[in-house]
Amino acid sequence: MARKAKELSALEVGRLTKVGHHAVGGVAGLYLYVVESGARSWVLRTMVGNKRRHMGLGGFPEVTLAKAKEKARAAKEQIGQGIDPIVQRLAIASSLKAQQATQKTFKQAALAYIEAHGEGWKNPKHRAQWGATLETYAYPHLGDLLVQDVGQDHVLKVLEPIWKTKTETATRLRGRIESVLDWATVRKYRTGDNPARWKGHLDKLLPAPGKIQKVEHYRALPVAKMVEFMNALRRREGLAARALEFAILCASRSGEVRGARWDEFDLDASVWTIPAERMKAGKEHRVPLSSFALAILKKLPKKADVELVFSTESGKALSDMALTSVLRRMEVDAVPHGFRSTFRDWAGELTNHPRDIAEQALAHVLDNKVEAAYRRGDALDKRRRMMQDWAEFCAGDTRRSLAGAFSDTRSTMLNISKS
Repeated sequence: MARKAKELSALEVGRLTKVGHHAVGGVAGLYLYVVESGARSWVLRTMVGNKRRHMGLGGFPEVTLAKAKEKARAAKEQIGQGIDPIVQRLAIASSLKAQQATQKTFKQAALAYIEAHGEGWKNPKHRAQWGATLETYAYPHLGDLLVQDVGQDHVLKVLEPIWKTKTETATRLRGRIESVLDWATVRKYRTGDNPARWKGHLDKLLPAPGKIQKVEHYRALPVAKMVEFMNALRRREGLAARALEFAILCASRSGEVRGARWDEFDLDASVWTIPAERMKAGKEHRVPLSSFALAILKKLPKKADVELVFSTESGKALSDMALTSVLRRMEVDAVPHGFRSTFRDWAGELTNHPRDIAEQALAHVLDNKVEAAYRRGDALDKRRRMMQDWAEFCAGDTRRSLAGAFSDTRSTMLNISKS
């Protein structure tokens, strides 16, 4: 019969520092292991079936003598019931790992979605906006929730406070939450319906954005004041003034002009080709350059190792505020984007240039899907005549520009009648 170990007191156990294993008594097979580094830990040496097991019970002194005895007795009780404590512990750990592998918080899922799709987005700004809206509005309510647990009430808690006051932001936010939850469903992190889905779900709970959203038009200059304004703008010095003038003559967006690179221009053909990744619609856009727009480019200095056409002294792009500041200093109640509306008013009210040509000049996506399907080319030659007419109008040569606009239409009508 094996000799029973002397039962040591807690004080005596605390004095055990010699390297090796020390039986502490009280529970058969309970030892305190001491290693060369001085670290001490509890081990239960016992038979499980026909196998000898060494089962760790934790470190000392974190696990006290009394606690070690309690753990040892519990393990022996399991063994008596035919359960291997070590196998059970491994199974629990494996189950926990498997559970954790299929669980993500909403924030973790959102960050993973952005990481997976961010490279396909057309510019870094879009990626930043995605993260910013979720950070501001969604994460405070959903961020720490398991994505599996996000429900209708949680989504409404995010959207309802801003649905009527910041409708456009709320609409985009809803779409982003829906995309994250769809991603999580496909990746098996959640099951069930998407509580952020609009059609057939949130459209029954929230008013349609179009019925509550106030359409805010960009402040634009009346067509009648364009000649006076453009004459004043041409007299102003500075790169921002030239960028604004160029944007107006091309009916382009501020960002398209500020990000313009020299390799996008064919000055011999008088064409500016803006790549798809810099366009709002994600489609390449060719801009026919009027003689006035071309003159601006030819006067601009080309800086060594600087790709941007309108760059600061440090080679960086102009800020959007740079163009706005020009208008403020001129005390003009308009914004850069508003001149696209002025161009559209001029084309529709003072010329016979076709509506779809004006829309193409603005790089607008056609709402009519049938019409869009039949649009094959980009009508570059027709748009070239339009942009030259626009430039001449802005220069004050209204008689010539309008005559060109109307004669172009009459020529088109004659060709149609002959065909």
